[in-house]
Amino acid sequence: MASTKRITLGVAAGALALGAGLGVTGVASAATTPSPSATESGTTAEGTAPGDGTAPGGFGRHGGHGGDRGQLAADLASKLGVDEAKVTEAIQAFREANKPSAPPTEGSTETRPDRTAMDAALAKSLAEKLGIEEAKVTAALAEIRSEAQAERAAALKSRLDKAVSEGTLTQAEADAVTKAVEKGVIGGGGR
Repeated sequence: MASTKRITLGVAAGALALGAGLGVTGVASAATTPSPSATESGTTAEGTAPGDGTAPGGFGRHGGHGGDRGQLAADLASKLGVDEAKVTEAIQAFREANKPSAPPTEGSTETRPDRTAMDAALAKSLAEKLGIEEAKVTAALAEIRSEAQAERAAALKSRLDKAVSEGTLTQAEADAVTKAVEKGVIGGGGR
């Protein structure tokens, strides 16, 4: 009987962890764009995160799939002191220049480009189009990513705290989920 309860709790914790991970990943996908093929420059407007196909490199933070696509532009405009319309136009131009010729096929073994390389290409393109130092754009993008990660972590902590208070999870299970997300085992956290 005790082992059945333990198995049930383990399965429930795993399901909650998966749901939390998907929720965290959904929050991270505020501005989805198609992923480029491996033969292209390897970047999308918001730097699609490797491995998940939807998370825009951690940029943006409002909504789930297809959330506020203008959030990155708004955040960058604010941090760089540039007109939001110019940033939006520069991002759109980058998207168009790096659009894949065909969507990835299901079951494709195509690997996603390195996130660092994607971020660097985005920063370089935006710097050129906006007439701003590349280092300043890179720093703004890193700051936006950091803020988004902090928001996702806070949202996950809130959901896990609620699950613990409702008796759905034990504190040890919630801590395990948090650690798994931070280590990149599940979800889209702390990587």
